[in-house]
Amino acid sequence: MLKTSSELIEELASRIRVRRLAMGLPQQEAAQRSGIAYRTWRRLETEGKASIEDLIKAAIALRCEEPLEALFPAPSATNLDELLKRQAKPPAGATTGPSRARGRRAKSS
Repeated sequence: MLKTSSELIEELASRIRVRRLAMGLPQQEAAQRSGIAYRTWRRLETEGKASIEDLIKAAIALRCEEPLEALFPAPSATNLDELLKRQAKPPAGATTGPSRARGRRAKSS
């Protein structure tokens, strides 16, 4: 069943509150740990209103940041050529070849 944005916001706000309580954290401490203003944290739990940045900070403070990475997955390949191109590209942040940071080897005489 599809949910409206209001329903999703309400459920997410409730899950944040339940998670915080399960961790034994008062709102003030959760807000402090996350770097979010106490008023913003209260609004996040009661109204589900906060910036994406504050939501991410809350997820980190409540140790729920990993599932965020799965929110918007890359679309699947539509054909074999596209799939092969994706597989040929190195993952983001991967390095290829020797690192220059290792320094140069001294020449032997």
